[in-house]
Amino acid sequence: MSHSIILPRLMEIGDGASNKLPDIMAALGCQQPLIITDKTMVALGQSHKVVKLLREHDISSQVFDDTIPEPTDASITAGVEAIKAGNYDCLIALGGGSVIDSAKAMAVLAAAGGSMRDYSFPRIVSVPALPLIAIPTTAGTGSEVTRFTIITDATNDEKMLCVGPSFMPTAALVDAQLTHSLPTRMTADTGIDALTHAIESYVSKKGNAFSDFHAKEAMRLIAPNLRRACEKGDNVEARAAMMLGATLAGIAFSNASVALVHGMSRPIGAHFHVPHGLSNAMLLPSVTAFSLPAAPERYADCAKAMGVADPQESTRNACQKLLQELKSLNQDLQVPTPEGFGIDRNQFFNDIEIMAKQAMASGSPANNPRVPSHEEMIAIYTQLWQ
Repeated sequence: MSHSIILPRLMEIGDGASNKLPDIMAALGCQQPLIITDKTMVALGQSHKVVKLLREHDISSQVFDDTIPEPTDASITAGVEAIKAGNYDCLIALGGGSVIDSAKAMAVLAAAGGSMRDYSFPRIVSVPALPLIAIPTTAGTGSEVTRFTIITDATNDEKMLCVGPSFMPTAALVDAQLTHSLPTRMTADTGIDALTHAIESYVSKKGNAFSDFHAKEAMRLIAPNLRRACEKGDNVEARAAMMLGATLAGIAFSNASVALVHGMSRPIGAHFHVPHGLSNAMLLPSVTAFSLPAAPERYADCAKAMGVADPQESTRNACQKLLQELKSLNQDLQVPTPEGFGIDRNQFFNDIEIMAKQAMASGSPANNPRVPSHEEMIAIYTQLWQ
C-alpha cells in the first residue's frame, strides 16, 4: 500500500535558520509579505527583528499582530481583511502553533474565499492559497510542517479541524534559538503536545513506515530533554533536541494523523480555554491506559524509543513503564487536573455530553487503536476529574 506524503516545499532547520528568510522569499519569488504574529512577539521584539532583516534586503513588510491564543473564525476574518487591504504576495507566520494555524487559515480564505466552516473536516482542502512561510517560536505543535489547522467556531465553541494540502506551509524555518526565552509553563505544555503527536502518530491506524520513523526519532529526542529544557531554559542542547523533535513529530502526525487524545482534547480547549498542550497532557495517561490493550506492542515500542524501557524488555513491562512515565511527567511538570486549572465542576459535567459528541465528530478517535464509544469517552472525561 502506498501513502501520500506532504511536506513544505522548502525547509531550513538549525540554529540561525530564521536568518535565511530573505533567501527563502527570493526562492519563492515573493516580495510583498505580511507578517502574521501576536502581541507577545511584538513585545519581545521578535517581529521587529524580522522586519529589520527584511529591510536589510530591500524588502518592505507590514505586521498583523491580532492573532489570539485559541483562534476563532472571527479572528481569522480580521486577518483576511488585513490581507485583502494590501497587495501582499505571501504571509510570514512568526509565533507558536496558534499563530501558524491562524496564518494557514488566512492564507486559504484570502485566496479562495468562503468561511472557515466551508473548509472543516471531513472536507480535504486542496484549493489555491497564498504562499506561507512558517517560523515557529515554540517546540510543540509542529504546525510548520502539518496539513492541519484548528479554528474555533465562536458561535458554539466547537474546534473545527481543517485538513488538506492547502494548509501545508510553503516553507518552514525551524530555529531553536527562538525558543531559548520560552517560559517554563509554555515549554512544558508545548513539549508534551509534541510528545503526544509522536505517540499518537505511532499508534494511529493511519500510521505508515514513513511516519513511524519520524515518530520514534521524535520520541527519542523529546523524552529525555523535556524535563531538562523546563529545568534550565538556556540549555542549548535540550532546546535544540526539543525543537527538532517537535518538527519530526509534526511530520509524523501530519502524514499519519492523531487519535483519541487530540479528539478529546480539542473540546476541553474550546469549552474551557485550556491551552492545547495542557489539555493533551491532562488526557495522555488516561487515554493511553484505555488504548493500550488494543496495541500493546506499539506502546511498548514507544516506551523503548523514549528510553524508559530497555530494548529487550517484555511488552508487558514496557507498557507499564510507559504508563508510569506519563504519570510522572505530568507530576514533574505540574500539569493540573481540570479542577486544578480552575474549571467549574458543574459546568464541566454539564458539557461532557457535547464534548464527547464533538470529539467523535472530529474524526480523530476513529484513528485510535481502540475506538471508544460515546459512553467510554464520557468515562475518560469523568476520570480526569476524579
